[in-house]
Amino acid sequence: MDAKTILGLNLRRLRVERGYSQERLALDAGIDRAYVGRIERGSENVTITRLEALATVLQVPIAALFEEPADHGRRPLALRPGRKPKAR
Repeated sequence: MDAKTILGLNLRRLRVERGYSQERLALDAGIDRAYVGRIERGSENVTITRLEALATVLQVPIAALFEEPADHGRRPLALRPGRKPKAR
């Protein structure tokens, strides 16, 4: 598996685990939402500056984005669609 694919799988997994939409992650990292989607699909060559911004938002070390997936590259599930219910 190449580095861009590993990065994309890990980014999506971490984003979903933390409950971020692509839009929210992009906004918090100061990048475009479409760019996040391209990273997750493995079609973008990401700079270290962008990796640092994403890792900071996700609260992980940059190295965590390059760890070989334990599930052999299976795509993580997506977030449930729609808005989160308001807290009462």
